[in-house]
Amino acid sequence: MKRILVPSLVWALAACSTPMLAAGQAAPEPGAGAAVPDAAATGRVPRDFGGFTAGGGLGDILAGRSSSGLTASAIQLARRDLEPWLTARPPVPVPRDPGGGVTHERHKDNYRIIRTAGALYAITGERAYLELARDILLTYADLYPGLPLHPVMASQQRGRLFWQSLNDCVWLVESIQGYAYIRDALAPTDRQRIESQVLRPMADFLSVGTPATFRRIHNHGTWAAAAVGMTGYVIGARDLVDRALLGLDGDRSSGFLKQLDTLWSPDGYYAEGPYYQRYALKPFLDLARMIELHEPGRQIFAYRDGVLVKAISNLVQMSHGGLFFPINDSIREKGVDTPELVAGAALAYALTGDRSWIAVARLQGRVDLSPEGLMLGQAADRQGPVGFDFRSLLLRAGGDGTGGALGILRGGPDAGAATLVFEATTHGMEHGHYDQLSILLYDRGREVLADYGAARYLNVVGKAGGRYLPENESWASQTVAHNALVVDGRSQHDGQLDVAEASHSRILHFDGAGDVQLVAAEDRGVYPGIVVRRATGLVRHPALGNDPVMIDLVRTDGGTGSHQFDLPLHYKGVLLSGPLAFETNTDVLRPLGNRAGYQHLWERARAPVRDGGQIGWFNQDRFYTYSFASSQVSSVVQAQLGAQDPNDNLRPERALILQASDVPSVAIAGVLEMHGQYSAAFEYARDAQTRIRRVRLVQGDRADLIVIETLSGTTIAFGVSWEPGPGTHSVTADGIRWSWSGFGDLAAAATPSAARMSTNQTDTAP
Repeated sequence: MKRILVPSLVWALAACSTPMLAAGQAAPEPGAGAAVPDAAATGRVPRDFGGFTAGGGLGDILAGRSSSGLTASAIQLARRDLEPWLTARPPVPVPRDPGGGVTHERHKDNYRIIRTAGALYAITGERAYLELARDILLTYADLYPGLPLHPVMASQQRGRLFWQSLNDCVWLVESIQGYAYIRDALAPTDRQRIESQVLRPMADFLSVGTPATFRRIHNHGTWAAAAVGMTGYVIGARDLVDRALLGLDGDRSSGFLKQLDTLWSPDGYYAEGPYYQRYALKPFLDLARMIELHEPGRQIFAYRDGVLVKAISNLVQMSHGGLFFPINDSIREKGVDTPELVAGAALAYALTGDRSWIAVARLQGRVDLSPEGLMLGQAADRQGPVGFDFRSLLLRAGGDGTGGALGILRGGPDAGAATLVFEATTHGMEHGHYDQLSILLYDRGREVLADYGAARYLNVVGKAGGRYLPENESWASQTVAHNALVVDGRSQHDGQLDVAEASHSRILHFDGAGDVQLVAAEDRGVYPGIVVRRATGLVRHPALGNDPVMIDLVRTDGGTGSHQFDLPLHYKGVLLSGPLAFETNTDVLRPLGNRAGYQHLWERARAPVRDGGQIGWFNQDRFYTYSFASSQVSSVVQAQLGAQDPNDNLRPERALILQASDVPSVAIAGVLEMHGQYSAAFEYARDAQTRIRRVRLVQGDRADLIVIETLSGTTIAFGVSWEPGPGTHSVTADGIRWSWSGFGDLAAAATPSAARMSTNQTDTAP
């Protein structure tokens, strides 16, 4: 990883004066650390890790006297947030509520106040902020020693301040940062009370007091390690640092370094998907930043080829229109402006000096209240136009990169360009969904084919206390809730977590460049005895307009007997009239099934099809047309979510389901156009009609051909060979031999063969 420390982090390193290393002690090798001596043993009290000094070299902006720009706004907003508490201290109540309750939210607000007040004191030197942070921490020092476990027993691991120990970890991660800013300025008696009555006891509770959580290779374990390790660095406790980095047993079987090795792929993809990557990234970065400042010899940000910086950058890549791809248990409204990524962007800028992070900061609309954040804000205030390079990429999954991958194909470099997402990763632990080989499609900042995300209203007390709803298991995690093939009305792996965790898809091909971008994978474990393959991509062709079209090919092999295959398309928008003859259920609605998510889907309408069909919809100001071909699909179902939902927990979303019944296998070719523009204000609808007359699929054992016939008379063919290797492949359709190179590409027509062949015959060149 290219390593550049811009001034903000340099100040911080200088301020620490090689903290926590004894005189004459050599810096440890990269990725390995020397034991951290106690403050008492060295005769030094550790300095704050933030690196702020009053004014900090940023002059009027840092002092809050500048009236404009991201930097000044961060300081002014922080001042405004804390103003009510400068004259009246916030309450520190005895805990009693679950997530979203009054005491729960109060303790969350308090750790934000502690951290913000500490930072503002470091920036401005105004003692009012020091006294605010000090007084709240002293009140917690009085409260914490007598606290039992939280009274709400809704979690396997209860905390003391919160209903689950995870929230206690977050409290300590945030509060210890505020404390670090003020520690040197406190009276020794205040330091002793705060450290001995709340900080140290909480660190012990979150480690030796909750060993199962602390040993977990999971985001809960990461938060615990960060809380304990950061506390150890700030108060000078070597045992806490070693415990956090090496695990309770000191052998790296757990702890921060083990989590860094296991939970991140070499490309910086987190096992649970982007929503939880955003959440897990925060403790990784906070503790890594502390390690960098106290033990720079570890070169923690270069560890595993800079995996943490990759994780920050690729989290931005896993977004469209500012929102994260809602893979697995995701709150769909989360996006790049989340506080965790605001802090991450600042740190990435400090570590790399890459100006594209200025574009991210502008997209976020704010900067972190940290040395790195304020420096990024200052750069954004001074820099001219700059962009972030959104690009097509394949993010490998699994600690060693062999757990499949997430494919991202983009029609352009801007945040709103057409984006196709292909999910073929590891399952995602307890927050994973049964959605292997599923797709999402975006266009100009809106969803075209969507993922439901999680069935949860975070911190809304009236919805199960803000926890995951029962429908998260019965609907949101089931295969039919995704744009993935369903076999026999059952979810992948029959919804068994341990089986799914032991399996993953295999990437067959990825090409993210040029006018033909394609990603393909297969899965041999989701349904016993059946191999599911999918190739999907974005293709540009002059006969199909200025926008790319989505090409999608799904097929199964190895199936015997009689099966039902369903391919859901969870679309956003309003259906348009078309050639399919739907018989609509207007008086009585019945669920599509009784298990695996089907019990939640009303069957609104059904249309018979033969060899394929075409259906369109529009969403806001754009039109979408899906043309498909399949000799097995016999009907298209219009489904709406909401059946067996007595508590109104599910959003009333809609899907089209292509259904093939009583067949041993299935093959479906789809082409989705994104076209036109609609304006209610100016009363026009332009390019609202499809350019495609029909789509045909010519299928063989080793190669498939998608033939697109346009209304203008042009024929376009796209070939996919399931054989490995870069050779030339060909398929003959209606006597015309179509050839292409590599795994998949637009095919060129050769002279018609002497002997005309049926459209269901294929041949492949060696």
